[in-house]
Parts: sequence; C-alpha cells; structure tokens
Amino acid sequence: MNKQFYLLVFILFISIGNNNIFAQVNASKTGAVTGKVVNKNTNKPISNANVMVLGTTIGSSTNDEGYFEVKDVPCGFIRIVVSVVGYKYVISEELQVCNNHNVYTIIKLVEAPKDLMEVKIVAIQERSNESPVSLRTISLQDIEKAPGTNRDVSKAIQNLPGVAAGAINRNDLIVRGGGPSENVFYLDDIEIPIINHFATQGASGGAVGIINPDFVRQVDFFSGAFPSNRGGTLSSVMNIKQKEGSRDKMHAKTSIGASDLGLTIDLPINDNNLLFSYRRSYLQLLFSALGLPFLPTYDDIQFRYKWNIDKKNELLFLGLAAYDRSTLNLSIENPTESQQYILNTLPDINQLSYTVGAVYKHYNSNSIDMLVLSRNMLKNAYEKFPNNDKNLAKSFDYLSVEAENKFRYEKRYTTLPFELSFGTNMRYSKYTNDTKRQITINDNVFQDNYNSLIDLFSYGLFVQTGGSYFKEKLKLGMGARFDGNTYSSLMSNPLVQFSPRISASYLFNDHISLNANVGHYAKEPSYTSMGYKDSNNVFANKETLKYIHVNHFVMGIEYNAKAKIKASVEGFYKQYYNYPITLSEGISLASKGADFGAIGDEALTSTGKGRAYGIEALITAKDIQKFNFYGVFTYFISEFTDINGKYFSSSWDNKFILNLSASRKFKYDWLVSARWRFIGGSPYTPIDEYVSSQREVWDVRNQPVLDYSKFNTLRLGNYHQLDIRVDKEFAWKNLAITLYLDIQNVYNYQSDSKPVYINTDLNGNTNIDPVSQAYILRNISTTSGNLLPTFGLIVYF
Repeated sequence: MNKQFYLLVFILFISIGNNNIFAQVNASKTGAVTGKVVNKNTNKPISNANVMVLGTTIGSSTNDEGYFEVKDVPCGFIRIVVSVVGYKYVISEELQVCNNHNVYTIIKLVEAPKDLMEVKIVAIQERSNESPVSLRTISLQDIEKAPGTNRDVSKAIQNLPGVAAGAINRNDLIVRGGGPSENVFYLDDIEIPIINHFATQGASGGAVGIINPDFVRQVDFFSGAFPSNRGGTLSSVMNIKQKEGSRDKMHAKTSIGASDLGLTIDLPINDNNLLFSYRRSYLQLLFSALGLPFLPTYDDIQFRYKWNIDKKNELLFLGLAAYDRSTLNLSIENPTESQQYILNTLPDINQLSYTVGAVYKHYNSNSIDMLVLSRNMLKNAYEKFPNNDKNLAKSFDYLSVEAENKFRYEKRYTTLPFELSFGTNMRYSKYTNDTKRQITINDNVFQDNYNSLIDLFSYGLFVQTGGSYFKEKLKLGMGARFDGNTYSSLMSNPLVQFSPRISASYLFNDHISLNANVGHYAKEPSYTSMGYKDSNNVFANKETLKYIHVNHFVMGIEYNAKAKIKASVEGFYKQYYNYPITLSEGISLASKGADFGAIGDEALTSTGKGRAYGIEALITAKDIQKFNFYGVFTYFISEFTDINGKYFSSSWDNKFILNLSASRKFKYDWLVSARWRFIGGSPYTPIDEYVSSQREVWDVRNQPVLDYSKFNTLRLGNYHQLDIRVDKEFAWKNLAITLYLDIQNVYNYQSDSKPVYINTDLNGNTNIDPVSQAYILRNISTTSGNLLPTFGLIVYF
C-alpha cells in the first residue's frame, strides 16, 4: 500500500510538467472584481479613483457612486491597488478570483496630509500608530493553500514567528512562550471565546477549527502592542476579517477535506449579502475504520449578514455554533496496550458552544460610533465509568456551563490633527459547575464533589491616541485600559488593573523602519478557577485570585521592498506576575491547557511569576520567478515559578522553532507547495513511581502521578516534519473545481513521546508486587508521527 501511495504521488508530480496530462480546455480562465471605494472616515463614495490589479496593467476606475468593475482578471489570488489624488494609496487584502462569479470587495481610503497630497506608492505597508510592531497578517492564500494546515485558521497561524502548538495535532496557540489560555479572538469586531471543536475549557486550544475558511478574507495577528480596545489578553490577539460576499447572483461552494464535509451559500440580497455554511465531520467513520480507540464527531454552522442601511449607517449580524461528541470505541477486539491505555483514561465528551452578535456603525461628520452586542455560551460535559461499564456508577461526572452577554461602545474621532478613540465595555457572566470525581493528593484519595454558581459583572474603559510627524516618518501611539469585575474585592478596583502602553515607529526610508512597544496587560482568571468550591462548599479561590498581569517590551527592525520581499527581526521580553499556582501540585497554570478537558478547577494562589524572552526572524519573498518563499526562526526561553518561587522551564519551553515554506505555480493551474518544520524538544516531568504504584491511587487515575519536585527536568528530542501539497484547478463556464493532495509528515518521522505506563504484564494480566501489594508499573514508551495523506475536493458553482 505504501508503494502504491508513493507511486501516485510520483505520477502527480510528473504530470505537472507534462503539457498533455490533465490539460483541459477552459471556457474562461479569467474573472471579474467588482466593489466600491469609500472614504474610511465618512463612508462616502470616492469617484475617479484608479483601481488596478497589483503587478499588472489590468484596471478600471470608480464612477460617481464609488463603484468599479475590473474585467479579464486572471483566476487565482490577486490584490487590488487603489489610488487617487488627496488620499493615501491602498493595497487591498488578498482576493480569490474565480471564473464563474464576480468577487466583491469594499476598499476604504484615508485622506493624505496636506504635505503628502501627491499620490505616492511606497513599499512599506501601512501600519497603525498603536500597533507598529508584532503585527502579522495571514492572507487568504496562506489559509487555503498552505500544506499541513487543512484550511484551518489556527493551524495557519502556527506558521507565524513566535507561534507554536501545544501538540502537533492540536490547535493550541503558544505565543512567545505564554500559555494557551493567554489569547483572545475576534470575528469582525465580536469576541469569539471558542474557536475550536473539542475546546479545552479555561484555555483556547482544541482539535479542529470552528471558523469556516470560506468566510475569511484576512487574519491580523498581534503577538504584542495590543490595541487598547482588545482587553483580556496576555500573549496574542487574533482579529479575523470576513468576506463581503457576492453581489451578482447566488453561489454555492461544497468541500470535502481532511475531517469534514461542508456547504457554503453566498446569497446577494439587494446591495447586501448573506453568507451561511454547515459542516459535518466524518472522523467517527474514519477512526472506526482505522481501529482508533475514540470516535469524535462534530457539526458547525456559521452565518454573516451585512445590512447597509444607508451611507451613514450599517449593521452586521454574525453567528457560529459547534456541537462536538466523542465516545470510546469499545468494539475494538484485543486492543493493543496503547489503545487500552487510552480507553482506560479518556472520558466521553459532549460539548456545545455558540456565539451570536451584532455590530452597528454610524458615521458622523467628525467621528464614527460603533456599538457591539453579543452573547456566547459553552456547555461542557464529561463522563467516565469504571472499566467503561455503563451499568456502574460514574467515576467522573462533569457538567459546566458558562455564558456571557457583552456590550462594547467605541468612538473614534476623524477630523482631529491626531488620532483619538475611547470606549467602554461591560459583560454579565453566569457560570455553573456540577462536578463529581475522585482526586489524588500525594498517595491520598479524596472525593471532590461540588456544585457552584457564580454571576458577575465585568467592566472596562479604554482610550487610544497617536499621530504622525516629520512627513509621517515618525509615528507615536499611546493607550490605556482599566478593567475590573464584581467577583471579589481583589479584582473590583479598575485602577489596580490599569494597563498603559506606548508604541513608536520611525521610517528611515521607503524600505526600512524601526519599531518598538512597551505595554502592560491584564487578564481575568478563568471561570473554572473562580467557580471552584472546596469540600466545605466554599469558593476556594475567592480570597486569593487576582487578575494576571504581564509587562511586554518589544523592539524590531523591518525591511520591505517592492511589496515582494520582506524581512524583519524582533526581540521581546515578557514579565508575568499574579499567575495562579496549584496548591496540590505547586506548579503554575501557565504550563497547563494543552489537553482535552478543563483546567483551573482546583485550589489556587495568585503568587506565581514568569518570564519569556527571545528573538524572531522572518523573511518572505513573493512571486520571485514564480516562486513564493517564507522562512521563520524563533529562539526563546519560557520559565515560570513554582509555589516556592523557584523558576522552572514551562511546558512550552521548546527553545527554538524553524518554519520553511515554498510554493510554485506551474502550467495548467498546478500548484505545488511544501513546508518543513524543526522544533526543539518539549520539557516533561518524570513520574512519582512510589505514589503511582499505590493501588488505591492507580485505580482512581489509571495513569501515573507526576513528581512535581522534578517538574519539567526532562526533555524530549527535537522534532521535524515535511508536509507537501499539490493543487489542481479546473474551470468551466459555470463551474470551478479544486482537487488537492496534502501529505503530512512525508518521510514518516517518528518523534519521541512522553513515557506511557500501565499496570499489566506482557500477557495483559494485572501486575502486583507480592511483598508491598503495590502495582508494578511498566513503561510502554511510544513514538508519535505518521504519514498522513489527505485528498480534498472543492467545488464552486
């Protein structure tokens, strides 16, 4: 089978260079781009603007209402350049042109200062004053075509500088050495707490992304210099921008990917648009056929409706929801030792999440008002039965619901000689938890049952100002936030959570800029931590929990030439305090969160500190002799204190990350891309052999207890992986098809895994020491990593 698979891959590559294989007569290999050019500050249409396809002579101009149409645009990924006297030029986000429908976009221009009234196209991409550093952009092509990502936004983000995953097959975001709970996500200005299926409660990771890539036009990712209107983050802000949708006629898109089937409807409604999608996984069928010990299933829906009320008012509605289930595959006959280990330890999972919201914008003569309302909910349920026998009483029963109702108001002035915006946010939260479980502390077993309810208000104020000086060579930005909540007196005073930040950027010439930021940020503890109760039915953490704080120091230099070659180097230092530490284990919560389930539902103290520092280097080259190249290297240290104040390597202290990607487009619409990753080994903790072997302890956990006095003192070997993807596109008059083959871990590299222990002998019999009557544990150390081919189909009609 392996020989046949490699032969198929070989044939695909050979056929790329053969003019006679898979060639087809296309009715049309060009499409059209339509849209509107408006003033960013007033929303008024701009007439007589030049609209060109970047790198070509294809173009058009806007009419009196600001509309334009560019015909005969080559199919594929393009950008639009818009210029007009009196305004700064703009290069649009990436657009995907298809032959069977018109791409629609809205491009917003900013008036140029009087001393820069002439139209001048330079290579440096426009950066905001508040975030001139640590801002990276993921384009549409980066999501759709990147090898090894399966069109998943979270996996595409892992290619950026300073970003790693908690595990190679998960969507945890480990940014500059911070934990997976330190990130926030926004979809068209609405906060989305859950962006992954099978999400880890109290963190941000999961298995597969919920966001449908058919909706996405660009992702802005901040690993520092966070805007003041984006609170609650310590490590990153992901801002996902959605497409406008078609205006010509209804279109549909169906897809078969690595894990699901999807349908997206693109429906014009007068001058507005509705996008709707539904996806369902087939993983349970695939996992069952492969004999894997668990069977996951998920469904998700997403919608976006944009209503342009008039030239001064617009209203956006959006929503997404996910329903995830995972059951154990108890039909496996004679499971292997590793399969049996998973069957013994993994619970059944049932998870439901949704977010719905609306964004209203009003354009005044001198300002823009924005009002955001949203609601989100996560229902999380886990259950486990002794020996997986559902006729017995549950050994683990967890049911939690957290719901939030949010309001945010922002006002941005548009006619002042400097930038000024301010706003406020409020949130009402309700959290419930009904838990019945047994836990172990050292070699003692305790029953941990509690039922809790918390409802609290959170509030915040923010302000941002900035300006450009010396003919826009120098940009300065300043901002601040004040946050608090009603959970306890330790968190109610917003002055304690005062979070100032300042940024500066200096442009030496048209290609080189020096950028820096210093900021202080604060984040509320998770609901799982605030809602935990002890055996006395008392909120165990109410008198100890505080907001987590971090100081950021970032400086970098950037080179950008001809909008094709870009290089940058950034150094960063992060300094944490008030990080929660577990009382039972004495370690920081910063090192938890890269596993399924929930974190933080235990007794804690906010006395932890941490530090993460390093350097990042990035180089990109686009359309150089038909090649695209992307290279990233990050070196970093990530350490957090234990309960005694001693620094240890965090679980994310990989030391270095190297990502190299390249792609090339060939004749007859073939695209070949590859990515190679080289990542330093992760730290891990040895087991406490004495405690783990105690029968009453093992019978509760079915897995060993770690020796936290030696926390993360061991380290796995380095890991590397090559992913390759081949795309072939077909185009007819009313139909377009993309076929792709995505091969992950091409040379089948087997990486080290943390040791796995079981309490049975080679014959599967329970292994008991005849003297101590304790279990004799046996290491069945395994490796991870498999060659994983995926065939995909995308149909546009």
